[in-house]
Amino acid sequence: MYKTCVKYLLLFGGLLIFQACSTSITEKTLVAEVGDKKLYLSDISEILPENTGREDSILMTNDYINKWIKQELLIQKADENLTPAQKNVTKELQEYRNSLIIYKYKNELIKQHMDTVATDAQVEEYYNSHSSDFHLTRNIVKAVFIKIPNELANKSILKELVNDTSEDGLHELRDYCVQYAKGFDIFIDDWVDFQVLSNNMPTTIENSERFLSSNKLIEMNDANYYYLVSIHDFKLKNDLAPADYVENNIKNLILNQRKLEFLKEIEENVYKEGIRQNKFRIYNKKKDETN
Repeated sequence: MYKTCVKYLLLFGGLLIFQACSTSITEKTLVAEVGDKKLYLSDISEILPENTGREDSILMTNDYINKWIKQELLIQKADENLTPAQKNVTKELQEYRNSLIIYKYKNELIKQHMDTVATDAQVEEYYNSHSSDFHLTRNIVKAVFIKIPNELANKSILKELVNDTSEDGLHELRDYCVQYAKGFDIFIDDWVDFQVLSNNMPTTIENSERFLSSNKLIEMNDANYYYLVSIHDFKLKNDLAPADYVENNIKNLILNQRKLEFLKEIEENVYKEGIRQNKFRIYNKKKDETN
């Protein structure tokens, strides 16, 4: 019977380790064993972030030791029960190595040679050519949301401020909200999911599409707060998504497509180079024909 010897460092041992780290115990201190496999203090110290507190260090150390022991026990159990053929992973390791170095090589070529900029013109062209792919799955708005205590809410001033979208007007609105509001968001230049705004309102909006189509300025109250939502623009579910709303998605699509083409070109170029330099041969073996 295969004998396994396990020495597990518990919380008290963890305390000793971290005390000893600053005194006499060296980095070669043995902290656990499973069979002939050994775990040293230096192995653990490498995984601990700098400036980790004493208690966190102890917890992380004990957790690491526990996981290490379980893994080594599983490895030994597998080693005991698998056949030599099953344990021969040479082919898998070679395939993994090949995949890994090819991946790294391609990534290096991408970083060095592939154009990773999608211009505004390219984004616009893609958007116009694939507009049917960009229909909204939710209602989106450009809006201002303000939640302000009832006693501080000057409604006339607030309504005037939310309608001024000039740079100075937005600056004044932001200053006012910082001073008086309990919460606020200004989405004038960016689209936001209307559900995000409605979740912060005291009254549930049952039909968002109908509501947005008939309301530009929304006022609500609860016992403590006055809510003001100014809708500056909106698009409804199933509408064509605005170009600026899907701009980042389009850029990613363009770059992914470009990456696929670039990688295909790399493979073709390497193959053609192999042909020119006679780096490979293909042998055709014909079976003997008998009459």
